Amino acid sequence: KQWYQRRVPITAGGTNFVMILAGSLLEKAIDLLECGLSPSEVIKGYEMAAEQCLIILETLVCHTVKDVKNKEAVIPIVKTAVGSKQDGYEDFLAELISDACSKIMPTQRTFNVDHVRSCKILGSGVLSSTCLQGMIFKRNVESDITSVKGAKIAVYSCPFDIGTTETKGTVLIKTAEELKNFSVDEEKLIENSVKALADLGITCVVSGGKVGDMMLHFANKFGIMVVRLMSKWDLRRLCKSINATALPNMTPPTNEEIGFCSMVALEEVGDTVVVSFRQDREESAMSTIIIRGSTDNIMDDIERAIDDGVNSVKVLTRDQRCLPGAGATEIELAKQLMTFGEQTPGMEQYAIKKFAEAFEVFPKILAENTGLRGNEVLANMYNAHQDKVSGMNAGINLESDHCEVMDVVERKVFDIYLTKHWGIKFAVNAACTVLVVDQIIMAKQAGGPKPRKGQADPDDE
Repeated sequence: KQWYQRRVPITAGGTNFVMILAGSLLEKAIDLLECGLSPSEVIKGYEMAAEQCLIILETLVCHTVKDVKNKEAVIPIVKTAVGSKQDGYEDFLAELISDACSKIMPTQRTFNVDHVRSCKILGSGVLSSTCLQGMIFKRNVESDITSVKGAKIAVYSCPFDIGTTETKGTVLIKTAEELKNFSVDEEKLIENSVKALADLGITCVVSGGKVGDMMLHFANKFGIMVVRLMSKWDLRRLCKSINATALPNMTPPTNEEIGFCSMVALEEVGDTVVVSFRQDREESAMSTIIIRGSTDNIMDDIERAIDDGVNSVKVLTRDQRCLPGAGATEIELAKQLMTFGEQTPGMEQYAIKKFAEAFEVFPKILAENTGLRGNEVLANMYNAHQDKVSGMNAGINLESDHCEVMDVVERKVFDIYLTKHWGIKFAVNAACTVLVVDQIIMAKQAGGPKPRKGQADPDDE
């Protein structure tokens, strides 16, 4: 698994595809083994079919996204990935995800899915979800200042407080004057450290630890907003968003270590108080999708759909090619692999034909989930795919009450090429690995042979 993760791009929405195809291949393999074929012949046939399958797949490419930064060009691809998770909200969510991704789409470096964050806030409905350029945290501010425009931000990973010694110290005070001067000197020290920040033009401080009362008092005096973030990961992401460096101790930052944010403000979304860090520049390092919903379960489902949509954009940045969706690619692969199997000599041809039949499971599942007859849909699709010119783009029309076929390119229903490519590879690999294992080693209870009946065990004495 780790080997794959290092070498293979993460593909969105391909998990179900791999599991269903691998299961279907093993189901067909049982029929072949019962007919007398050996596991090695089935494996060889499957590997030949998979190799031919990837060659055919390249010829089925029907669309290429020319500009990944163009929101309108990305929406149809994201819509397909999201539609399988959230039917009915796919148009709204696809636009929201494309908007969030286009705001942070880099020109020089690679796209990072971690830069699109989501924040779940209970209340209202899914259609009230919005996209924010910047970051948002479900926290309150520590200071009296609740809004800063054009903020210069100092970020500290340590507590925003005066430093204390690791060991206990004893102070010997002999006179009342010394007692008065002791607290005054401490106050001056704190005031000077906060004043040093104010002199640098800093209007907001973000701390990763506790905020001292005296420090907070002088921060209010000098008009500095104080925000406390408990998570070190949130602190790192915020530094990335505002281009700041987190300092490990209470020292005034240099110009390179100071972050900038167009607007830092305390806001109220529904009943929840949040602190928002908004950026107005064209290319932001982070964007946040605020998910609204009436229950936690709904918001969790929306969050999973958003993850799939963002990952599909990630895959598009690597390879912009798209395949026909709505089962069109699977039926065309099944049709062409069946022809390839008939032309192949030897026992492997039976395995290749069964491999082709395994792809029929996808249109069947789509049809049955919609309430249509699976076999009737398959017959109509095979009939439509006989046309060599436009037939390969014929997919199921799930919006129809009857078993109708539609041109998926006209309706803009696309699947990502890389998802199918790696999905087929993984599924065949999994199925062949199971077929290679021809023995099951049974685990036996440890401890040696059991003692004979009627004789005492010497260990018990």
